[in-house]
Amino acid sequence: VDSGYQGIQQTHANSQLPKKKTKLKPLTKADKKANRKLSSKRVTNEHVIGKLKCFKILSCRYRNRRKRFGLRVNLISAIYNFELG
Repeated sequence: VDSGYQGIQQTHANSQLPKKKTKLKPLTKADKKANRKLSSKRVTNEHVIGKLKCFKILSCRYRNRRKRFGLRVNLISAIYNFELG
């Protein structure tokens, strides 16, 4: 975990951070397994975000009315889900 994530659990209670080893305390097999499971979930999420960012509305600054943004994100998500199924 890099320093950008420090204190995130105070703001977002459901956030999950991987365990880190120290010089004195190496990771156990259970910790390594948990880290691997967490990273596989994150990779899946990152791939979906990457696929959604092929739409310019999500990859650039949004310049239209905020009132319609939620509708447009839902439509883009529906297109992505349609392609999956």
